[in-house]
Amino acid sequence: MDQITPPKSWMAESILVTILCCLPFGIVGIVYASKINSLFAAGQYEAAEQASANAGKWTKIGFFVGIAYWVVMAIIYGGAIMAMM
Repeated sequence: MDQITPPKSWMAESILVTILCCLPFGIVGIVYASKINSLFAAGQYEAAEQASANAGKWTKIGFFVGIAYWVVMAIIYGGAIMAMM
């Protein structure tokens, strides 16, 4: 019998990105991630795959935007501290 496996949820990653990196993009990831299991259970496999792809996309965007933010802040504040010495 052919069993269809559910798509990746991205819920844990979305929550971590929301807390640690970038709040707006992480919330979008959480919204899409929360739809995946219910769509899959309802038999809407293509919609569940699309929601998983969207959750992954927004989670990755939030992660990289958050990393870029922290790098820029480190450069700015590091430069300010070095200028005061």
